[in-house]
Formats: sequence, C-alpha cells, structure tokens
Amino acid sequence: MNYVRRLVQDFTPLAGDRVFGEDAALIGGLGRFRGRSCVIMGQEKGHDTTTRIHHNFGMAKPEGYRKSQRLMALAHQFKLPIITLVDTAGAYPGVEAEERGQSEAIAKSIESCLRAETPLISVIIGEGGSGGAIAIAVADRIFMLEHSIYSVISPEGCASILWRSAEFSHDAARALKLTARDLKQLGVIDMIIEEPMGGAHREPERTIDIVGDYIEKAVIELNAIDGHILKTRRRQKFLEMGHAV
Repeated sequence: MNYVRRLVQDFTPLAGDRVFGEDAALIGGLGRFRGRSCVIMGQEKGHDTTTRIHHNFGMAKPEGYRKSQRLMALAHQFKLPIITLVDTAGAYPGVEAEERGQSEAIAKSIESCLRAETPLISVIIGEGGSGGAIAIAVADRIFMLEHSIYSVISPEGCASILWRSAEFSHDAARALKLTARDLKQLGVIDMIIEEPMGGAHREPERTIDIVGDYIEKAVIELNAIDGHILKTRRRQKFLEMGHAV
C-alpha cells in the first residue's frame, strides 16, 4: 500500500473473488498511475504484528488469486495496463487453502496473465516466493529491486528437501540463484532497479519514485504495441525460458 499511496491516484480497491470471500493478503483495484487509468495489484504483508496477521503475512489464499483473475479480466476488457507488485514468501500452504483449490487458483491466475491483451508490468519489490509470486508476475516486463529475491522455493525449504536439514540453507541459496543479478543473467527478469545506498528501506519514498519511473517508461513503450502482439510475445517469452543457448 505504500507504493499505491505514492504512485496511484483515486485508487478504488475491488474486494472479494465473487466465489468465497475477501483475501486481505492480495490487494488490487483501479486507479490512475501518473495520469493513466490502470489496474494495480500486489501482496500486502503489513507493517506490525496486528496488520501482518490481518494480511496473513502476504500469503494469499485461493480467493486472493481468484481476485487477481477478476482484475486481469477487467483490465483485458477495458484495455487497461496491469501493474503488479510482488512481495510474498509464497501462497498460503494451509489445509483450508488446499481445500478451496489453491493450485487451481494459481494456475488460472497465471493463465489470466497470459490471456491479457494489454500491457502487464510486474515488479518484485521484496520477496518473490514460488507459485504465489509468479501467479501475478507472468508479465511483459519484469523488474526487480536490487536486493530482492525471487525463487521457486525458500532456501530453508529447499535444504529441508534435498539435505533433510535447514542447516544447508546457504548452499541451497547459492544453488537457487535467487538474486536479482543471477536472475537477470538467466533471463528470468528484464531489469534490475538499483536501490539507494544501504537498501530500499533507507529511503523508501525515493525507491518508490524510482520504481514508478521504470513502470511509467514500460507502460508508454508497451501501450504502443497491439494487444494481440503483446500476448503472443509474452507467451513466447516464457516458453523460451530455460532453453539452452
């Protein structure tokens, strides 16, 4: 919400998935980004114990990802750019989430990203974890803050699977190549956004403004491209990931 409050005017949140209920872990709605109407969404972790519990530490349940589908369908219908801000350790792994179709909701959200015939820009602003992150990050342009991480699994989770012990989390982190520099080299992200000296938390408002500049440039560039071409290029971009050069 810090990003929304600083970058988006007249933000109108759209709550609920029209199936089960509202998910406070994923916030999204309509607004004007630097004079342009847009759809914006992202995970909200909260800033203290009370708000973190309310937002489930940014770990969305199926209703959150069904909300994202609803928002992307709205953007597609009205030809509005989609801006997503990723900051989650992953989708919520609880029993109730699985009972309500967590994996299906994530898969459908990814499909919605690939169907949208409108510019889609995603920024990893802190932590991008597993399917919970990529569900809203299958984008035309993927930016990443310099000190953020983006990975299929946490180092601790990876270590517990491969070595049966979280003590090997440092080895797992190196193998996962979860840093912005590694991911740029691998072609998973498009650009690294440099943070102020000492990290984004030292100058949060300046960081948000810099992120806004990157988003604005991408929106202008992508708005000039036909929607069907955007969709085709986006699909091809992700199909080519992982191919040997």
